[in-house]
Amino acid sequence: VRCRTRARLRAGATQRLNDSLSSTEAGTLQVHMYHQPGTPNSSGTLTFSFGEYLAEELCVAAAKACGILPVCHCLFALATEDLSSWFPPNHVFTVSDATSLVVVYRIRYPPPRAPAHAGPGALGPRRRPLSRSDFLRGLVVGALSWQTLEACLCLAVLDMLRIAKESRQSLGRTFSCVSYKSCLPEGLRDQIQQRGFLTRKRIRRKFGQSLRRLGACQTDARYLKIKYLLDLARLQGAGAEECFCVPAPGGALGAGVHALAAACPGACSPALGPKAAPKSPVTPPPQTRQPFCDFPEIADIGIKQASRDSQPVENRVVTITKTDNRLLELEFPSLREALSFVSLLDGYYRLTADAHHYFCKEVAPPRLLEDLENRCHGPISSEFAVHKLKAAGSSPGLCLLRRSPQDFDSYLLTVCVETALGMDYKRCLIRKDPDGGYGLSGVARRFGSLRELLGTYQHCSLQADGVAMRLADCCPPRPKEKSNLLIVRGGCSALPSSPAAPRRSPNQMTFHKIQLESLTWGESLGQGSFTQIYRGVQRDQEGGEQHQTEVLLKVLDSGQRNYSASFLEAASVMSQVSHKHLVLLHGVSIGKDSVMVQEYVRHGALDTYLRRSQAEGKVTTSWKLQVAKQLAYALNFLEDKKIVHGNVSAKKVLLAREGDAAGRSPPFIKLSDPGVSITVLAPERELLVDRIPWVAPECVRDPAALALEADRWSFGATLWEIFGSGAVPLGALEPSKKLDFYLSALQLPPPKWTELANLVAQCMDYQPRGRPSFRAILRDLNSLITSGGRLAGRGEDARLPGQAGQGGEDPTLFEERHLKYISVLGKGNFGSVELCRYDPLDDSTGELVAVKRLQQSSADQLRDFEREIAILRALHNDFIVKYRGVCYSRGRRSLRLVMEYLPNGCLRDFLQKNQARLDHRKLLLYALQICKGMEYLGAQRCVHRDLASRNILVENDNHVKIGDFGLAKLLPQGKEYYVVREPGQSPVFCWRNRFPPTASPLVPTRAAPHVPAVVASPFPGLSSPGPRGPVPCCPDPPPIPQGPIWAANPPTCFAFASTRNPAPRAIARPCASRHATSRPSSRPALADRTFLRANSGLLAKPRPRGLLPGGVGSKSG
Repeated sequence: VRCRTRARLRAGATQRLNDSLSSTEAGTLQVHMYHQPGTPNSSGTLTFSFGEYLAEELCVAAAKACGILPVCHCLFALATEDLSSWFPPNHVFTVSDATSLVVVYRIRYPPPRAPAHAGPGALGPRRRPLSRSDFLRGLVVGALSWQTLEACLCLAVLDMLRIAKESRQSLGRTFSCVSYKSCLPEGLRDQIQQRGFLTRKRIRRKFGQSLRRLGACQTDARYLKIKYLLDLARLQGAGAEECFCVPAPGGALGAGVHALAAACPGACSPALGPKAAPKSPVTPPPQTRQPFCDFPEIADIGIKQASRDSQPVENRVVTITKTDNRLLELEFPSLREALSFVSLLDGYYRLTADAHHYFCKEVAPPRLLEDLENRCHGPISSEFAVHKLKAAGSSPGLCLLRRSPQDFDSYLLTVCVETALGMDYKRCLIRKDPDGGYGLSGVARRFGSLRELLGTYQHCSLQADGVAMRLADCCPPRPKEKSNLLIVRGGCSALPSSPAAPRRSPNQMTFHKIQLESLTWGESLGQGSFTQIYRGVQRDQEGGEQHQTEVLLKVLDSGQRNYSASFLEAASVMSQVSHKHLVLLHGVSIGKDSVMVQEYVRHGALDTYLRRSQAEGKVTTSWKLQVAKQLAYALNFLEDKKIVHGNVSAKKVLLAREGDAAGRSPPFIKLSDPGVSITVLAPERELLVDRIPWVAPECVRDPAALALEADRWSFGATLWEIFGSGAVPLGALEPSKKLDFYLSALQLPPPKWTELANLVAQCMDYQPRGRPSFRAILRDLNSLITSGGRLAGRGEDARLPGQAGQGGEDPTLFEERHLKYISVLGKGNFGSVELCRYDPLDDSTGELVAVKRLQQSSADQLRDFEREIAILRALHNDFIVKYRGVCYSRGRRSLRLVMEYLPNGCLRDFLQKNQARLDHRKLLLYALQICKGMEYLGAQRCVHRDLASRNILVENDNHVKIGDFGLAKLLPQGKEYYVVREPGQSPVFCWRNRFPPTASPLVPTRAAPHVPAVVASPFPGLSSPGPRGPVPCCPDPPPIPQGPIWAANPPTCFAFASTRNPAPRAIARPCASRHATSRPSSRPALADRTFLRANSGLLAKPRPRGLLPGGVGSKSG
C-alpha cells in the first residue's frame, strides 16, 4: 500500500525550548491535541501542574482523552508548537513555578493507512485535522507558484464544502460567512493579497463557480475528507519527511552542511541519506538526494559528545551503522536536536522492522523497557498470540503475556491448555491498579510486579472457563517477528519464515573453482578438527600479467571424506555473502583433496594474539570492546540474512589489524568460515562435547536444533574468552564434567565488570528464546564502550576472576590446531614420531616438541597407547625422556603423546655419524647415564622391555635419555614378574618367588654397553642357549674383577653389587646373562664414583623427584 499522505515539516535553526513555546499560565504544562468535537475532552488541551512527567506518560494521557487505541499509540509523539523539535518518549518534563510549557500531541509516524484492527475512530478523525492544520500553517507547501496556487484552491473548495455539510448550511451562506482565504496556507494568502483588485476578484469568482458546481454533486462529509487527504497527498509527494540541517562532524555550520531527511516511503526504497547543502533552509528537491539506507537496514545508532581540540563541546555526534558496516556520522548543535533525530529513526525502525527493539537508551520508551523486562509483548492481536504459541510448540502451560489492544492499563495472558478435544488457548485478563499493583480479573490477590504474578501462578492452579491450568514457560518477544504492530509497505517482499536455510546438495553449491596448479604451498599454520592449514600463494593470469595473492589453504583431511559435503557447503555459503568483517573466500579446489582458498589474515587467530599480547599491555578494555563489537556486526549481518554460523569462538576470529592503545587506529577482525557443521556430527557426540562451552546446550542434545539462537550463545562464550585474554573456558575438564556443566545449568565465572557479566549471562541463557538479538547486543556493547572509557585506566575491572572449580587451562593439554608440523622423526610398526612446533601465540616462538601418534586408532592400540602415556607421565628423571602432555583431536577419539624434542636423534644414528670424535670416556658416560635411567625404572617397578640404541635419544654430546615406553610394564605392588617366552603372550603373575624382580629390568641392558663400543649391532642369531655376545673392545682396567663375569652358567656369574671398579667388559658380561638370578642391579655397578671419574670425567648430578602414584618414591642412581 503506497503512502497516500505526506506532511513535510520544515525545521529551521532551533531555538531554546522556552523561546519556541507559546506563553501560558505559569507553573503548568499544557498538551494541545487536534481534537474532534464530541470526544470526552472538548477543550482539546490537557493541563498538568507541578511535578515531573515522562513524555510517554503525557502521550498515554492524551491518547486516552482522544480515544486513541494502544495499537496506534506508537504513531504519536510530543513536539514543540512550531514543530522544530520532537521529544523522545523518555524525556522528562519538569514543571515548577518558573516554567510554562506548551507541547503538541500529534502523529509523527503517519502510516500509509489506518490499521484495519485499530477501530473505526482510531486514526481517521485524527489525520485530517492534522493534515489540514499543517497545510494552513504552510508546513506542506514549499515554493509557491501558479500551479501550486491552483492545487491549493482545489483543496480550499473541498474544505469549504465540508464546512457547509458539517454546519448544515447552504453553500451561499457558508461562502458569504467564511472567507475562502481562511482555507489556504498563510503564505499563499499574503501572495494573493499582494495581487491587484481585479486579480483578487477573478480568483474569488472562479472559486465560487467551482464551489457551486461541486455542491450540486450528492456526497457526504466523509467522502469529502477522504478526497481532501488524497489531493493533499498528491500535492506534497510520496511520504512524510522530517529534514535536519546539520554540518559534517568537526565542520562549521555554514561549511559542508548536510541536509538529512528521514521518511516512511510507500515502497522499500532508501529513506535516509545526506544531500548537498542548500543555500536556503527550504527542503531540497528529491532528485538531489543521495540515499543512504532504509530503516530495516540500520544495525546500530550511537550518540557521543563532540570535541574541539580535545575539549568537549555542546555538540553531539550521531553515528548510524548499516548492516554492511557502512557509516554515516552527523553532528548536531545540541543534544535535544540529536535526540529528536535519533528518536525518529528509532520509532520508524519499530514500525517497519522490529516492534520490540530500541537503538539506544537515550531514546528508549519506558513502557518498552518494562515489557522487555517482563517478557511481555506489545498490544498484539489474539490471532498473532495464538500463532506465536503454535510456533513455540504449544506445550501445555506455555503462555504469552501481551498488552491489551483496547486498554492502556490491562494485560492479556494467553495460555495453552490441553483438553479432551485437543489443544485450546485460554485468555486471562490482568489489570493494573492506579497504585501500581497487578492482579487477575476476578481474583482479589494483588502482586507488586508482573514477574511476581507469573511466578506465583506457575506453582498454583488456575481456572479458566472451567478448565484447570498451570503456567509453564512464558514465550518472550523474538527479534523481527511479524505482528499487527508492523507497517506493511508496498513493494516490500515478505521475509522468509524459516530462520534456517535448507542444506544444499553438492551439485547446487555455488563457489569459484580454483585449479590446484595455481596454488603454491607454504608453511604449515596448524590444523583444525578436520583440516590441515597452510600458508600459500595463488597465481592468476590476467591480461598477459601474472598476479600473486597470499592466501590461506584449508585442506580437508583425506580420512574425513564423510564431511566433504558439509565442508563444501560452508564454502558455498561464505562465497555468497560479503561483509568487511567476514573472511573473503577466493574459491575451492576440488580434486584428490578438497582445498578451501581464503584470504590470508596477517595476525592470525584472536585467542593466540590475546595470549601473546597480554604481557605486553597492548590489549586494553576498550580494545577488547571494539573487537567484540566488530564480531557482533558480522554476526548481525548473518542474522539478517538468516544464516547460522554455528562455530563461533575466538579461534575463528582472525585479527587483520592490531590497532594501537591510544585508539587512533582501532583493531580490525574478520570472522572465518564455520567449517564442518555440527548438524552432521550427531552420530559422534564426543565431537560436540569437545566444543563445550561454545556450542549451545540445545545443540548438544540435538544437533539438528541449530538455529540463530545458537550463535548468540557462542558469542557469549567468545566474549568471555576475549575478556579472559584468550583463556580457554572449561579447558581442563574431562568430557563427562563438561556434560555435567550443561546438565546442571552452570555458568562461566562472571567477570568483575557487572554490565559485562550481565551481557554474557543474557547471551548464555539456557532458554534459547531468552537470548538477545545481535542488534540488542550491539546496543549493550555501545553502553559498555561509553563506560569502558572510564575503565580503560583500570583494566582489572573487566578481567575475569579466578577459575577455581571451573577447569582452568591444563599446561599438559595441548591444542591440536597449535601443533605445526615440521618433519617426520621416525616411523614404527604401530606409530610415528613427528617434529612439531607448539605455537599457541602464533608468532613462531613456540617450543619444538616430539609428537607420537598411532598409525591406526583401534580400541586395543589406543588402550596400549594410553598405558604408555600413563607410564611416561609418572616418570621424572634426568635420563628419561620428559613427558610434556597429550593432544586430543576430533572429540578425543584420537590421541597424541607430546614429549620433549631431543635434536640429535637416536643413539644408534648419533654414534654412526660421530664415531671418529667420540672417545671411550664419552661412550662410558652414555652407558653410565643409561644405567642411571634403568636403575630409576627399577626403583619405580617399571620394566622397559625394549631397551636398544634406537630407543636411546641424544640431547647433546654429554646427555642421553631413555625413550619409547611402548612395551613397558609396571609391576603391581607385591607381585612378581613372569618373563614372556612366546611372542604376543602377556605376562601373568603366577610363578611367585621364582624370578626376583630386581634382575628382570636389566634383561635388555645387555645391548647398551656394546653399542657405544662396536657401533653396529653384533648380536644376530644369539637367541639359542650357550653362545655369549662378543667381548666389547674396551681397554682393560688396572684392577681385574674377581670371579667369572662372562659365564654362561647363571649361578656362577658375579653379583654387580660386589664390583667396586668394574670395566666395561665386566659390566657387559653379567648383564647379558641368560639367568635372571645372575644379573646385577644397577645400583652396585654405579657405586664406585672414583672409577667413573677416572674413566669419564663427566657426571650428571641427579635431581630428586616427588612421589609417584601408589606411593612409590622417585630416586636417582
